[in-house]
Amino acid sequence: MNKFAMILLLLTFLGCKNETKQTMTEHKFTNDLIKETSPYLLQHAHNPVDWKAWNDETLELAKKENKLILISIGYSSCHWCHVMEHESFEDEEVAAIMNQNFINVKVDREERPDVDQVYMNAVQLMTGSGGWPLNCITLPDGRPVWGGTYFPKEKWMNALNQLSTMYKEKPEEVISYAEKLTEGIKKSDLVVLNNGDENFLVEDIDSAVVKWKEHLDFDLGGRLGAPKFPMPNTTQFLLRYAVQANDIQLMNYVNTVLSRMAYGGIYDQVGGGFSRYSVDKKWHIPHFEKMLYDNAQLVSLYSEAYQATKNELYKQTVFQTLEFIERELATSEGAFYSSLDADSINTEGELEEGAFYVWTEKELQDVLGSEFELFSNYYNVNSYGHWEKENYVLIRRFSDSEFSKQEGITISELNEKVKNWQKILLKIRSKKDTPRLDDKSLTSWNALMLKGYVDAYAAFGEKKYLDKAIENAKFIFTKQIQEGGNLNHSYKNGVSTINGYLEDYATVIDAYIKLYEVSFNEHWLNTAKQLTDYTFDHFFDIEKSMFYFTSDEDTSLITRKMETEDNVISASNSIMANNLFKLSHYYSNTHYLKVSKQMLSNLKETAINYGVSYSNWLQLMSNFSSKYYEVAISGEDSFEKLKELNKDFIPNKLVAGSLGESNIPLMEGRFNPGETLIYICVDGACKLPESEMSSAINQMKIEF
Repeated sequence: MNKFAMILLLLTFLGCKNETKQTMTEHKFTNDLIKETSPYLLQHAHNPVDWKAWNDETLELAKKENKLILISIGYSSCHWCHVMEHESFEDEEVAAIMNQNFINVKVDREERPDVDQVYMNAVQLMTGSGGWPLNCITLPDGRPVWGGTYFPKEKWMNALNQLSTMYKEKPEEVISYAEKLTEGIKKSDLVVLNNGDENFLVEDIDSAVVKWKEHLDFDLGGRLGAPKFPMPNTTQFLLRYAVQANDIQLMNYVNTVLSRMAYGGIYDQVGGGFSRYSVDKKWHIPHFEKMLYDNAQLVSLYSEAYQATKNELYKQTVFQTLEFIERELATSEGAFYSSLDADSINTEGELEEGAFYVWTEKELQDVLGSEFELFSNYYNVNSYGHWEKENYVLIRRFSDSEFSKQEGITISELNEKVKNWQKILLKIRSKKDTPRLDDKSLTSWNALMLKGYVDAYAAFGEKKYLDKAIENAKFIFTKQIQEGGNLNHSYKNGVSTINGYLEDYATVIDAYIKLYEVSFNEHWLNTAKQLTDYTFDHFFDIEKSMFYFTSDEDTSLITRKMETEDNVISASNSIMANNLFKLSHYYSNTHYLKVSKQMLSNLKETAINYGVSYSNWLQLMSNFSSKYYEVAISGEDSFEKLKELNKDFIPNKLVAGSLGESNIPLMEGRFNPGETLIYICVDGACKLPESEMSSAINQMKIEF
């Protein structure tokens, strides 16, 4: 290891976290970010740091002045991003060092996930971990040199001074290190084309689940230990597997995690909706920001779980979460905002994490009066629900049936009391300073929310959910799909911006397919196909049979990444592979099916060995390894038949339908005037049509 690399390694360990209060500061300065629309960038527009946005002009300026680039990445609801801003970026002494020695670039990771991917990858290679705020120093051409996450002021200043001195005195060593690191980034997510056997077996999935179970917390749900994240796509797969494999242990686990999350402080017991994650193992104390993408996917998960179990808790959770979405994140244009901040102004005029959501015992006693004792037992205003200082985060321990027996009241009486408590506390809370809203609308997150509404409609039959889904689908179609057929990524104040990423296409295609399945409006399915064909033209790598995250029209990054690992949101490639599988059935398209199969084949061994991070690939593997049913419904009573079908959890199916003649290949020749028929097919082979949905359902086997 050369001297420069040793210094970099030392600097890597300078970062640490400490609890810090923040206060509101007056605006004294203005930088280039004042021209931006991102709420996160605008939060930094009055820092003394001469921040610039990520664009070609900024990169050219760095080359012209031969300055290192300081790239700082975060998002509006990120607590530690706010801490570092207050400690360092609002400090004139720190700003002087940054302005003199660096071209300083602020990036909203939600607007520019492509930039975030590259430099997160770099920091992970250098340090073994990552997070936000993400800070990375690069050469003038963007090749990374050094990075980390949160840094206290003094250590941040020390690191910047040493790095700028090294670049001035020994630029050749810095450049050499950057070259090697960049090569590592390019190789880090390399996907190798698998030319071997493309058979997918149930035994492979069994093997993945056996390894997976070692990491599950069967007592409290989620992964063992803390923190705990509500990973919707992993739980969705485990729900499917538990049902198809008749795995009682795993089904109990799924019910445990869903119940514990809904009982926990991670779920807003007053106003509905889930926070980002809990810092403890009992789902109690959340990291209080509320993200659209979490809540969207959890609506889908709880809706499917209700279909499988008919558990009323899951229904209540969906209904209340959607009330939160419509109250706090819905726009007048049919879109959805991105998030609510973890921090808000407390009674002392300071920004404090969780201030909006916590309660003191005295507050609750004052507003609830004689009801307080029962309330405190239900929501644990005691040592179990205590957080810090005098604050409590409401958390449940028992089901309503268990609690009603303990307290000697009926379920209906308890339900009325809970509704009244929530109404009272929601009114009281509305008088507090609300968390800051990130009011941009991201296409991919909106598509996840669209799918959430569709899944809720399918499970519960509430027409208002279908209406909301269609409204959002129209927003995406009219505002985010451009004349050239491409999607844009972001929307704010009536302006659509930023060329879309694969995640935008993948999630919109998925959502439009789902919307077709409940509306039978072929416009949505045909649009999904058109967007799919666009991704082949601009994102597809023929040699690897995978899709890049960025379009071939985006050229400013040091490398194009391929997203394959399912995380909080499923990987864009895994969503696309599932999309292609479904569309191949609708359109009898062998090319789509071939690519879907090849994509899964490329990731097969990785998915089997590391299933927890490849759950959406395992969903696709489940489709290939067992019977997958095409359900075609044709006739004037098609919607009535569909409602009956959607009462059950049948994960290994897709649905097509029409009230009359249809141009969708899967529906050709299905219509018979005067009768409504249901066709159940597997790989194009169909049994005799049925007129009763119960008989049609009996033709489908859910198990592996």
